[in-house]
Amino acid sequence: VLPLGPGASIPLLARTMPRTPAAPLLLLLALLLAAAPPPGASESPKGKQKALRQREVVDVYNGVCLQGPSGVPGRDGNPGTNGIPGTPGIPGRDGLKGEKGECMRESIEESWTPNFKQCSWSALNYGIDLGKIAECTFTKMRSNSALRVLFSGSLRLKCRNACCQRWYFTFNGAECAGPLPIEAIIYLDQGSPELNSTINIHRTSSVEGLCEGINAGLVDIAIWVGTCSDYPRGDASTGWNSVSRIIIEELPK
Repeated sequence: VLPLGPGASIPLLARTMPRTPAAPLLLLLALLLAAAPPPGASESPKGKQKALRQREVVDVYNGVCLQGPSGVPGRDGNPGTNGIPGTPGIPGRDGLKGEKGECMRESIEESWTPNFKQCSWSALNYGIDLGKIAECTFTKMRSNSALRVLFSGSLRLKCRNACCQRWYFTFNGAECAGPLPIEAIIYLDQGSPELNSTINIHRTSSVEGLCEGINAGLVDIAIWVGTCSDYPRGDASTGWNSVSRIIIEELPK
C-alpha cells in the first residue's frame, strides 16, 4: 500500500496503482486510512480538508470502477394468483323517468276445435221445379264464425223454349245475407223444337259458399230449387241415379 504524503495527489496515486481487479478497492482503502484523523483529535481546518479529500477519493474510485458485461436475461416468472375480490361499488342513481307507454290489450285466443258435418243421400231422384230438395241440421258453436256449405249432386234442366233454374241455400229458412246468397244456375237456350225436346243431360254439379252473421246454436241448412229472374222455369231434376251430399263446416273469421 503506498502512503499518501503531503506532496502526493489523488490522480498520481491512482496512476501508480497496479491494474488488477482488486486495485480500485486497495486504492480506496489506502486513501481512507491516510485521510482518517487520529483517535481523540478534534475537528480542525486540516481535518476538514482531509474529509474533503476523502470525498474526492470516493469520487475517483467511482470513476475508475469498470462495468462488467450484461448478464443473460432471466426467464419470466410463474403467473401470480388472483387477488382478493374488491369491495362492491357504490349503487348507481336512478335514471330519468321515461315517457308513458301506450296501453296494449293482450287478447288470448282459445284453440280452435274443428266443427263440421255431412248429410248424404244415395239417390234423391227429386224432380220438383220449385221448393226444398234436402235439409241438414248443424250445431254452430260460435256467433263470430262463418259457415262453409257445399251441395254436390246431379242436376238437370230440360225445356222446349229458353228456360233457367236456380239452386240455392237457406239458413233457418232465409237466404244468406252475409254477404250475399249462395246459389248456382243452369240456363238452357232456345234451339230447334226437335233438338230441345230430346235434350236430357244430367251432370254432377256443386253449389258452394261462405255465410257470415249466423248466431250460435242449431241451424237448419237446406238446398232449394227455384226460378231465375225474367226467365220461365223448365223441367228440373236433382240427384238422379247418384249420391248427393251437403257438407257444413264452421270456420274462424
